[in-house]
Formats: sequence, C-alpha cells, structure tokens
Amino acid sequence: MSVRAVSPLDLLWAFIGLVLTIAATWSEAFITNAPWAWNETGIQVYSLGVSFQVGAVLLTACVGGKNAATLAQIAYIALGLVLFQFFGLPIFTQGGGFGYVQEPSFGYLLGFIPAAWVCGYLAFRDRPKLESLAFSSLCGLGVIHGCGLAYLAIASLGGWLQQVTFPAWEAILAYSLAPLPGQLIMVCAVSVAAYLLRQLLFY
Repeated sequence: MSVRAVSPLDLLWAFIGLVLTIAATWSEAFITNAPWAWNETGIQVYSLGVSFQVGAVLLTACVGGKNAATLAQIAYIALGLVLFQFFGLPIFTQGGGFGYVQEPSFGYLLGFIPAAWVCGYLAFRDRPKLESLAFSSLCGLGVIHGCGLAYLAIASLGGWLQQVTFPAWEAILAYSLAPLPGQLIMVCAVSVAAYLLRQLLFY
C-alpha cells in the first residue's frame, strides 16, 4: 500500500487547522434560539458548556483531510508543551508545559491526533454527504473520548496525575459525560459546515 506524500495543500490546511484549534480553545460554544423566534423574543444565546476546540479538530479533518488534520494536532500538542514551558504562552485551557502530562485532561488532547486521522480518513472515502461527514465526526469524537478515558485509567494506576482528589467516576463525569451533549451538537454543526465548505471548494 502506497503512502501519499504531504502536499503543499496539506500544509496549508494544517496551518489553518492549527490556528483554528488554538483560537477555538478560548472560544465558548453556544447556540441561539430559533431564527423565526427572533422577532418575538429577540436573539437569546445559550452556552453549550464547552469550547469550539473539538469542533475545530473535526472540521479540519472533514475539510482538510487526514494528513493536514493530523499535522495540525501534532503541532498543537507540541506548541502547548513547548511554548508555555519556555515562553509562558498558554496554548491549552489550563496553560501548558511539560507538566501538563499530569493533567487529567491531557489524554483527551492526545486523542486529537488519532481522532484527526480517523475523521479525515473516513470523511474522504467518498463524495461528501451530510450523513457520512456526521459519521466521520462521531467516530473522531469517539476516538478522543476513548483516548481520554484510557489515559485517565493508565495515569491513575501509574499515580502520576496531578491534584486529583476525586474518585474515577467523577473524573469520567467531568471530562467525558458532562461535555458530551454540547460536543454532539457541535458534531451536527461541523457536519453542515464541512458539507457546505466542500461543496464551495468543489471536492
């Protein structure tokens, strides 16, 4: 099986995905009430309780493909560990640096890398359809949570997690179950946005 080399277009989308992921880390995801109700009640904003971070990972994969999305997330993790360590620039939600590997959420960040590849691979197996893009995004989201839960389990057994005083089920609730509804809504939004973008870009 031949391996396709990384193209200049892959590098462009990787850069776009990196910028999107960094910006989305600090952007809270929200929805509004239905547009047809704006005249009566005005525009009402409701927080989803998550950032756009996961959405940026999945959108890059669905539009840029597996190579670009994977490169973007490798760069994101590397920048988060290095820039904070040496320059004090926060990339992750709670800072960064090499000590971040002791954070309970770090496994979810590591999950961005295989999730980007899986989502991008599935999204480009066929012509873009809403249902196939939604399936790709759901698979990517599943990989993120799978890696995060595996990291929580391994790190808990290894005893290297930092400042974890709650039992395991509370960690699962905090990092997987609580954000999941908002992330599922984001999967729907990503699927629509990716479908429209790929129609506009003719691929």
